[in-house]
Amino acid sequence: MGRAGLNRKTALATLTLTLAAEAPDLDVLSRIKGPAFAFAHHRGFTHSFLGVPLDAAVVVFFVYLIWRLRGRKIKDPNLPPRWGLLFLYACLAGLSHILLDFTNNYGVRPFWPFSEKWYSWDIVFIFEPIMFGFLLLGLIVPSLFSLIDREIGARSRGPRGRVAATLALFAMVLLWGLRDFEHRRAVNALASRTYQNAEPLRASAYPAMADPFRWYGVVETPAFFVLAPVNSLGPEVDPEDHLSIRYKPEETPVTLAAKKSYLGRVYLDWAQYPITETETLPAPEGGYIVNFQDLRFVQLPSLLTPRGGPRRALGAGVQLDKNLHVVADIYGSGEKQQAFPEPD
Repeated sequence: MGRAGLNRKTALATLTLTLAAEAPDLDVLSRIKGPAFAFAHHRGFTHSFLGVPLDAAVVVFFVYLIWRLRGRKIKDPNLPPRWGLLFLYACLAGLSHILLDFTNNYGVRPFWPFSEKWYSWDIVFIFEPIMFGFLLLGLIVPSLFSLIDREIGARSRGPRGRVAATLALFAMVLLWGLRDFEHRRAVNALASRTYQNAEPLRASAYPAMADPFRWYGVVETPAFFVLAPVNSLGPEVDPEDHLSIRYKPEETPVTLAAKKSYLGRVYLDWAQYPITETETLPAPEGGYIVNFQDLRFVQLPSLLTPRGGPRRALGAGVQLDKNLHVVADIYGSGEKQQAFPEPD
């Protein structure tokens, strides 16, 4: 955004935009109070419309301090810093961060604290290589021409890269348009059929990395969930033998106790397709571990792990004793599994 023209209006624009675009992720500091607290506050206040002006004020104040400590030095004496405009730029950069997070399938809570509802567009992967390539080329190509000009002794005509940056942003918007169109086709394909003679209650499609036509579908029916790979170029969902059925577990006192825990409440507030699995721990201690998983992050083998089982991510568990009191929160699996005390 800076190279597309905003850096021609005021000094320190690029620095301010860059820092403000990253500022919402300062919520990583919430990890100090443990993973459950961090999970509850990730993409919270700093990623909300109310938080954007505060993020922007902090960034502009920080840039002002740097400017003063460096002796008020700027590259172009004819282009002084305009602090009011820089604050508006910082707000714009913060909103761009919320928009980018909204496009993937993790989601954001832009109306926090007035509403805890999560919103997600679900059209791009959390890391989108094609979009990253567009933006990277928008930065690199002008630098290559700048090196050529230096070699031949050409004079600089001010800040470079306006055309390349504008084209990169335009290409990103076109990619979003394509992704949105294909996403709608994938969702319609999932919702337009029955599964084991059951009508879908709702259907969602989540992107596979890099390929704009491959999607990971989740369908809910009254008794079970369906995990389905979808090619949005085709008119229908893949054949029946490519589908995975996950039956809804029976609610028990154990699962109810886990869902009432701090982690359980936070997880269910965020998850779109939550499902639980209960493990019984051996004697003499005994007890249970209730594992939570959001099915939108259980990628099918045919999409990402062709030689293994489903790829799980962003799951968590709650450990209970025999009396159904919370003992700890569980993160990871296998040898990487870690237990943390439940927050107060």
